[in-house]
Amino acid sequence: MAFLFRKPAKTNMDLTRCVKELTMRLSQEDKPNPKLENELALELQEMKKRLQGTPDTEVNPESVHQLLAAIIAEDLFFVLATNIHKLPFESRKDAQVVFSTAFRYKGPEQTDTPQVLHHIVQFQSRVIIALNYGYERRESAMPCGGIMREALKYDAIAALVLYHDGPEDGKELDLANVNPDIPASGNGVFWKYFDWIEKGAFEVSADAFNTFKEILTKHKPLVATFLHTNFDMFFENFNTRLVQSESYVTKRQSIKLLGEILLDRANYIVMTRYVDSGENLKIIMKLLRDDRRMIQYEGFHVFKVFVANPHKSLAVQRILIGNREKLLRFLPTFLEDRTDDEQFIDEKSFLIRQIENLPAQPIPPPAPAA
Repeated sequence: MAFLFRKPAKTNMDLTRCVKELTMRLSQEDKPNPKLENELALELQEMKKRLQGTPDTEVNPESVHQLLAAIIAEDLFFVLATNIHKLPFESRKDAQVVFSTAFRYKGPEQTDTPQVLHHIVQFQSRVIIALNYGYERRESAMPCGGIMREALKYDAIAALVLYHDGPEDGKELDLANVNPDIPASGNGVFWKYFDWIEKGAFEVSADAFNTFKEILTKHKPLVATFLHTNFDMFFENFNTRLVQSESYVTKRQSIKLLGEILLDRANYIVMTRYVDSGENLKIIMKLLRDDRRMIQYEGFHVFKVFVANPHKSLAVQRILIGNREKLLRFLPTFLEDRTDDEQFIDEKSFLIRQIENLPAQPIPPPAPAA
């Protein structure tokens, strides 16, 4: 007869309000509160189970829809995003599952942007901004990073990150009113990634870099426009804080990412601006003499873009011509142990020929077509 005294299951709205209340109470605690943490953990587990099901029970589509509607109505995503660092470890993982499952949710016959993400883009963009700011704390960096990379499968989420231009708790961003031709102020969440990558603890820096790369390489037309408009500020930060980083991992990954950005056809205009700069060339040439071979190798793949450019600027020509003899002595033995890398050997031979064939004096490049 024990079943007669069993508590009835909470409705989806009651469950949502309970998780919200417990999370907000936990956020106000200065010290760990095991009783409160355990209570919240149980409710989050129940929420995850209703959204995902278990090996023994399938989800009820109507119940999932109702639960997600309740989460949105109660603004629970924002409450969790801003307080996920306060949750115990297992609860942070459960919260990540709740977010990711919700962000993938599509209603019957829906084929475009998932329903929950569409609503967040339209009405609750501060949820996305708050998730990015999870990198401010070690406890929230990994779960928030995982959630963001799930969401970043869609252009609108990348646009929210790129064009956010205010403080962490600013007003909702209306993408329909964004003018992509207006340069950013540098106060938005995207620009914080340089801090998180450069100054964060190793695991924070590494995860932030993965999300940063996802933003810059998976949304090509969007990013090409953004980089063109914000060229100077972006590459000032990228060159000085990432490419010239003291961290080997950050430096190597950033040089490789730079090569990917420059060699992508979508970024052709950005590439031509970058390789017109003599100062950029100097930075890259220093990488060729780094004492770490993989830094040299990644640097080579950016250096070749400067040399292969048929319309080199006067500044770039002066540097290459002025260093022609040094380069012709240096390059034949550069990474000569890469005997199995036929593409590298061919590219190095091509660059040597290009440098040999440089004119005696710089020649003004042709004027760009009108």
